[in-house]
This record gives sequence, C-alpha cells and structure tokens, in this order.
Amino acid sequence: MNIRIALTGNPNCGKTTLFNALTGSNQFVGNWPGVTVEKKEGKMKKYDGISVVDLPGIYSLSPYTPEEVVARNFLIGERPDVILNIVDGTSLERNLYLTTQLMEIGIPVVIAINMMDIVRKNGDKIDIETLEKKIGCRVVEISALKGTGIDEAAEAAIAAAQKKKSVPTHSFSGAVEHALAHIEEAAIHDMPADQQRWFAVKIFERDEKALEQLGLSQEIISHIETDIKAAEAELDDDSESIIANERYMYITGITTQCYKKKNLSRQSLSDKIDKIVTNRFLAFPIFVFVMMMVYVLSIGTVGDWTVVFMNEGLFGSFKDLDPGFFGYSLFSNWMSVPELLDKVLLSADGTPVIAEWLYSLIQDGVVGGVGAVLGFVPQIFVLFLLLSILEDIGYMSRVAFIMDRLFRKFGLSGKSFIPMLIASGCGVPGIMASRTIEQERDRRITVMTTGFIPCSAKMPVVGMIAAALFGGSPLIATSAYFLGIGAVVISGIILKKTKLFAGKPAPFVMELPAYHAPLPSNIWRATWERGWSFVKRAGTVIFAASVIIWILNSLSFSGGLHYITGDEKSILNVIGEVIAVIFAPLGFGSWQAAVATILGLVAKEEIVGVFGSLSSMAGVDETNYSFIASVIFGGSKLSAYSFLIFNLLCAPCFAAMGAIRREMNSAKWTVGAIGYMCAFAYAVSLIVYQFGAFFTTLHFTVGTAAAVIVLAFMLFMLLRKNRYSRNKRRKKQMKKSTGEK
Repeated sequence: MNIRIALTGNPNCGKTTLFNALTGSNQFVGNWPGVTVEKKEGKMKKYDGISVVDLPGIYSLSPYTPEEVVARNFLIGERPDVILNIVDGTSLERNLYLTTQLMEIGIPVVIAINMMDIVRKNGDKIDIETLEKKIGCRVVEISALKGTGIDEAAEAAIAAAQKKKSVPTHSFSGAVEHALAHIEEAAIHDMPADQQRWFAVKIFERDEKALEQLGLSQEIISHIETDIKAAEAELDDDSESIIANERYMYITGITTQCYKKKNLSRQSLSDKIDKIVTNRFLAFPIFVFVMMMVYVLSIGTVGDWTVVFMNEGLFGSFKDLDPGFFGYSLFSNWMSVPELLDKVLLSADGTPVIAEWLYSLIQDGVVGGVGAVLGFVPQIFVLFLLLSILEDIGYMSRVAFIMDRLFRKFGLSGKSFIPMLIASGCGVPGIMASRTIEQERDRRITVMTTGFIPCSAKMPVVGMIAAALFGGSPLIATSAYFLGIGAVVISGIILKKTKLFAGKPAPFVMELPAYHAPLPSNIWRATWERGWSFVKRAGTVIFAASVIIWILNSLSFSGGLHYITGDEKSILNVIGEVIAVIFAPLGFGSWQAAVATILGLVAKEEIVGVFGSLSSMAGVDETNYSFIASVIFGGSKLSAYSFLIFNLLCAPCFAAMGAIRREMNSAKWTVGAIGYMCAFAYAVSLIVYQFGAFFTTLHFTVGTAAAVIVLAFMLFMLLRKNRYSRNKRRKKQMKKSTGEK
C-alpha cells in the first residue's frame, strides 16, 4: 500500500502539530525546488507505505505568494492520493474558503476540524453530521494539541484514498455555471473529467498561471472571454470577485446550519489578553520586558550557571569553581576535559607522551577553542527553549503585529519582521524567508538588515563579553537584541529616503492564533533542531578554524618559518597588528581582537573560539575571562562593548553571505549589502566608543571629531525630507499638468 497524503490548511491551524503527531521523528526537511519555502515530508508512524507531505500554510490557491505557488503546483502537478484539510474550528467560515478550492481539484478530501476542545470550551457547537452532509466529504473532529482524533483522521484519509472517489463540488450561480460549461467545452474537454472543474474556474478568473500552463490559442481565449464578460455584466463585478463572493455565499449557507455560537458578543480569553499585550501604548514596553526576562533567564541566571559549570568546570577545572557555586561539593572532585586529557597525554613526570606540538594542538587549540564555544551550548539551549515556548503559545505572532506598527511608521513592512524572528535562530533561513515579501525594494532592505538581529552564533559572543567585563549582566544581551532592532529601524528610515528603496511598504496581513498551553513535544523538537545545528557547527567549522588559529599562532616568519620557542611574534600576531589599525578608532586595537573579528566572518561563534585558543596558548595564570578583560581589552568596558556592537552589526558569517547572494541574485547588490552592513557597524561603533571616551576623559581628539562628523551625517540622512515619497511625486505631477512653477 503506497499512499501519499497532503496536509493543507491556513497558517496557525495546527497543521504542523498534526504532522509531527502523525510522523514523529520520521521526517525529512528541505526546500521545494526553485524556492526557499520549507518542504516537510514524513512516513506515518503506524502505517507502512504511507507518506505525509506538510504543505505550507496558505489562505487560498491563488498564486500570490511563494507558499501558495508551492501548494498549488504540488496539488495540481503531483496529485497526491488524498488531501487532509485541517480546519480551525474557531474560525470555521474563513477556513472553509480554502476547502471549497481544494474540493474542485478532483482529489479526495477529508476535513479535520481542529481545536474542537476550544470550540466546546467557548460553548459553541459544530454539527459535524450536518457539515459532512452539506459539504459532501468526510469530516472528523480532532485536537492536534491534545492528540485526540488523530488516528481517526488518518484512517479516514487512508479510506478516502483507497476509494479514489473525488468529492462533489458546490455549484455557483446560473451565469457563472453557464460560463464554466462553455469553458469546459471549448478549452479543456480533452482533460480528465475530475480535473476540468478546477481549470474551468481558474480560466474564468483569468488566472495567468493556469492560462500559461494550458497554452490556449488566442481564438479559444477570445471565444471564452465573451462568456466571462457576459457573466461579469450580469453580476456587475469582475470575474475574480464574483468567484470569491460565490464561495462565501456558499460557505455562509453551510455555517448558518451547522455552526452555532453561544454568545456572539462574548470575548475569548485570547481577545482579553490581546487587549493588553497588543495595546497601542503597552505593547512595546511589554515586549521589551518579555525579551528582557528571556535574557535574564538564558544569560543571567540559569544560563550563567551552566556557562560557569561548562567553562570553568568541564573545560577548565572543577577544583577552581567558586565554593559558593551551586553544587560545588558535588562537582569539586570531578575531572575536567583538560585534566582527563592530561591523564592520558602526560607521563608521571609531567612531560607529554606525544610530540609537544601535538599536545599543544589538542589542549590549547582544540580544547581551548572548541571548548570555549561548547561552553555556551547550555545557555543557547535555554535561550531556544524560552523562544520556542513564546512561539508555541502564540506570543511571537503578536510580536510581528506589534512590530508592524513600528516598522510601518518608518517605511518598512511588518512582513520584514518575520524573517527577523527566524533570524534569531540562524541568519541563513531568516534571509531566505525574505522571499515571501512581494515588493523587491522591501525584500532587498530586509535582506540587508536581517543580519542585524543577534542569531544563535552571536549569543556566545554576547555571553562572553557580558561575563568577562560586565559581571554576566543580562542587560548586555537585552541591549544587543534591541540594538539590532534599532539598527533595522534606522536603516529603514535612511534607505527609504533613497531612490533605490523609496515607496510605500506592502500591506501586512496576519492571523493571530488563539493562545494555548505549550506542547512539550513541539518545544523540544524546535529547541533540539536549533541547538543541534549550533553544536554541529562547533564540531566542524569551529574545530577547523581552531586548528588554523593554533598553527598560525605557533609559527613565526622571523628568520624563516619555524615553531615559536621564545618571545617571537607569531604569524597570527603580525597579521593581527596590520589589521588592528582599522579597528583602533573603535577602541579595540589589540591584534587578538582584530583577528577574532576577521575570523568571525567565517562563523560568529569563532570569535569565542579564537579568544579561547589564544587564552589557552598564552600560558598565563588567569582564567579565559580575566585574560580577555585585562589583555585583549585592557580592562575597558567601553572597548569591549564597542567590539560587541561592531561584531553584532557587521557582515554576517560566510553561510549568511551566501544566502544574501542567492536572494539578491546580483553580485553588485550582494557587495552593496555587505558593504552597507560593515559601514553601518563601523559608524555606530565609532560613535559609541569615541563619545563614551570623550564623556569619560573630557579629551577632544581626532577620533572624537570623526565621530561628530559621522553622527552629523547619520542625523542628516535620518531627518532630511524624502524627495521620493508618493505625495511629493503627485504634487510635482499636478504642478506640471497645471503649468505651475
């Protein structure tokens, strides 16, 4: 038995939760050919030979967004055996709009009414038997969140696929049916009977993609157009609107008979909560507080405890833990990774049993570099866990709504914030998600600014700086997040006042799902997928980079290439001193900081790896953090914060740069995007450090003068009038037409 089930439904209808329940860990995730929309497919757990395809969440099969194109192409082109349509029972009428389109395709359809537990809790009633009779296909009640009705839905889908009987379609008004009959006879009579209805409706709507796919002659199109115009004249509307109205009239006729609301005026719990969390004045302060709590827990308390355990214990020495450390008595006699390796690699008299350079490579290069990054893994997992909870309960959808208000004031679309939410995990999928933005100028701005949001790779850098110089304060991480949002807003204002990016932002329509208790399996899966990708990078990219760092810091060019034995400068030291000149005005002119910044372009977490390796190889009697604070930044919190700002805002890692190249599809735009990010990062870092130094010392230097000029230029770009706004262009055209000067 080989059956392919397509899961379809509106965004936030519970489709992904159902997919996870049906397939468990038997999932394959990739991208659909030609687009960056995520493709999920899996094998059903309890049945052999049955695969499930999780199609993107969509509202219709009209080809407006990449998600709709993907879903439509799959259903029409690959024709799965059955469609399992997940419908949100709390928004039945709106969800059935997609259902009416699916029923026209000619594939068996089973409807799974989800969130029935919430429907009952609200006191509402859905008469499943009446709905099933009126709509003409099997209808099943489920609660994907609680796991009820899932087996029944799966069995109904399998049964429908085996019968291979397509569902009957609804009828439109006489004028439309007359036109559709003519279209079927004139243009698509040679097609299989079960596919004719859908194509006839699309031709009636003048769907460009359907017409292109069919390749109809101009003669046939002209003949059909006569019937379409006759229907438009009779119903006094355009063909696309006619079909939409007909669908809703049909749906209203069904829902009035099978859907009874207990109290139409009663607000749901979600509505009551939204009155507070999306309030015009309270929404943003609440968002700031929520994100601050996320970073307090992940960076400041739980996360800080885990980092101390990992960095000072597991990759340092448990004996060096502060006696006040939680669980000190339990861990103080444990053996750390370096101590364990010493037990294997050192003889009784303390000399290495292997070559000295190999011992140094293992302990200083690999353990020092990779271990420094791995030390932040628990902290990253805590962060991902908290973000996953916020996503699962429905709060992050509200954040997108809140940010739309803010972004729109500065010429950006709220759609731009969706990629930025994704980028908090990893910049690559965040940049790729910009494809859902229709307007090219808005999409390009989003690609150029998504990298400003701190991703998981940047969080170890934030945690390291916070721990080394700011006592582990979670305010550093919170400021880093909102610094990224501020950079996006400022960039939006500046870029929207240029000819290349001017224009009104695209409208942002998004459904806010009802709040619900987080599902542990969803949270664990999301946390594990994000966290494991971080660990894999530490085991591959960071490992390779740490080895390179060790080699370059162990060899010298002085008197010919050789292994350093005295106080000679290493190759890395020499290279770093040359590069450090660039960053000296920003306050971090040490060669170590310069090298870390450049290697951060490979992978941002490699900054931590570089500092870890260099600290270990320095051979000083200090912890990593004290070495970073005293040697690399000279004890200056201002220098360290300036370093953090630059590395948060400058060009992203190589993988993200590759994503920018793919999305821009132009070498010139790619260079421009990366150049803009680096220039913006340099400007902000220069302003922060130089003004901070001036107010601390009251000494006006050349650097201070440069910062004043840069700040003045940025303020000019922010405050100048927009010469390219639509209103300005209209006034110009009116003056031209009336002859005014």
